[in-house]
Amino acid sequence: MLRPDRKEFDRLAQSATLVPVVQTVTADLQTPVSAFLSLADGEKHAFLLESVEGGEKVGRYTFLGIRPYMVVSATDDHLVVDRGRKRERRQGDIFDFTARLLKDHQPAKLPDLPPFTCGAVGFFSYDAVRRIEKIPATAKIDLKIPHCMLMFFDRLLAFDHVRKQIYIIATANVRDEKAPQAYALSATSLCLRRDSMPAFALQRRVQIASPSNLSRLPAARTSSTALKKSKNTFALATPFRSSSRSGTNSSPAWRPLRSTALCAW
Repeated sequence: MLRPDRKEFDRLAQSATLVPVVQTVTADLQTPVSAFLSLADGEKHAFLLESVEGGEKVGRYTFLGIRPYMVVSATDDHLVVDRGRKRERRQGDIFDFTARLLKDHQPAKLPDLPPFTCGAVGFFSYDAVRRIEKIPATAKIDLKIPHCMLMFFDRLLAFDHVRKQIYIIATANVRDEKAPQAYALSATSLCLRRDSMPAFALQRRVQIASPSNLSRLPAARTSSTALKKSKNTFALATPFRSSSRSGTNSSPAWRPLRSTALCAW
């Protein structure tokens, strides 16, 4: 059963630009790691985001995703924005640019859903602090990775370790599509296969029912690859919500990483 139904979706679309459409299945034969291995095989961009509380206890949710509809990377004031096959280069501040992207949307909230249904996953390196503070750059630049890379997702899986369920989430963009078409696209991408996994998630060659995701992204270094090579990076996962550099409206959790491809929530 899909949530919300069409009537509730139309109501939510009146006050939000992003509305999650969700299918729930029992997590009896799948684990986050086994699902991630199926998801990420052969993909250029993928993530597994573990939820941790207090640095010791495993949190309630684990998030997985592939094929972001947009990837943003930055080195100093040089920004690269990949949307499908299109690549745009621009000058600017990555924090200001990210804040504008997040403020463009207002997500709808459904009860009993995970806190992350769509948004950005990626990292900021320690060197990104120079965009905020004036400090000397004395270290040798020996890692050929950007100072920041963010992947924007509107399709993902969320494992609920308390309820032993998997939330299959396809977020509809009702700003770019009319509500009926947006709901139909999200519902189609949630069609389940016989093994109870979503059509968009665990097939070797995925076809996501969204115009922005129909083409494979161009070859690019993924955040996972960059994280594996970096010893000093920060992981970031932030849902679509208003945010600013000062963090007055939202404050995503940041955790230092040590040579690992797993992001910390």
